Amino acid sequence: MNIQNQLQATVEALVQQGKGILAMDESSPTIAKRFKPIGVESTEENRRSYRSMLLATPGLGEFVSGVILFEETLGQKADDGTPLPALAAQQGIVPGIKVDKGKLALANAPGDEITEGLDGLALRLESYKQQGARFAKWRDVYHISATTPSRLAIEANAEVLARYASICQTLGIVPIVEPEVLIDGDHSIDRCAEVTEAVLHEVFHALHCYHVILEHMLLKPNMVIPGKTHAQKASPEEVAEQTIRVLRRTVPAAVPSINFLSGGLTPEEATANLNAMNCLAPQPWDLSFSYGRALQQPALQAWKGNAGNAASTQAALYLRAKLNGAARHGSYSVTMEPAQE
Repeated sequence: MNIQNQLQATVEALVQQGKGILAMDESSPTIAKRFKPIGVESTEENRRSYRSMLLATPGLGEFVSGVILFEETLGQKADDGTPLPALAAQQGIVPGIKVDKGKLALANAPGDEITEGLDGLALRLESYKQQGARFAKWRDVYHISATTPSRLAIEANAEVLARYASICQTLGIVPIVEPEVLIDGDHSIDRCAEVTEAVLHEVFHALHCYHVILEHMLLKPNMVIPGKTHAQKASPEEVAEQTIRVLRRTVPAAVPSINFLSGGLTPEEATANLNAMNCLAPQPWDLSFSYGRALQQPALQAWKGNAGNAASTQAALYLRAKLNGAARHGSYSVTMEPAQE
């Protein structure tokens, strides 16, 4: 199969009605933060045990088409010796890999950051592909304040995302492009819309310059929402209206799917917002999810590091995936949420 056919096959496997992507690519420091509230030490064995348990969730492939793994996880095995990418593939879930190396301060742009990891990326991707990865993810972040993001940050991060996507496609790996305008701050929803529009406009300009094939990539953006300390909270309908307006101004129709990040939203908020978007008139792209915490948080609470809680942990993940699958069709309702104890 040639490169273009590989890319198309992976896109078709990822973009399916009623399905989205499970982000399970937390770095070691981040997964330690997730484990701490439930009293679990972040050892390699605990990480392997937890993630293999999630991937073995019965029926997960009904609502999840792809999973983003951390580099460590890509090389780990389930208790029976099955490599974790193969465990995902057994459920019809496409294995993917986070390939960026984290963010650092952007020189000459106070308060802004840029993501590193382009050096040696092609060699790493070849290795990841041999381990079963068929798509990749790279995240850049943008802080909103009175002075950020600067024009330098918007342009520099766009170029990095485009270079990454271009390298991926030359090797037959579908790139997920993730420009995240952060929820941190007290900015209004209008300010978030302004920044998100500027960011996405520059990202697609850079993708064009680097000859990235839009039909063979996915976009993973933030929703347009107020900062988490802003006095005015937005309804799902307002989030949907503002988000779709920005996307229609910036994202070409050739992009097959937009898989939103949850970015600090609660599981319920992330699902309700996605549902509201899919209740609007049909859009030129699929509107789906690529959630981490918004899918895993209930599962973590059920697990608590106890192997005896595997069934309830998997049930919690399955339910959250099912609810987001309903949101993909615009058929989610808060009455579908489990009763609060």
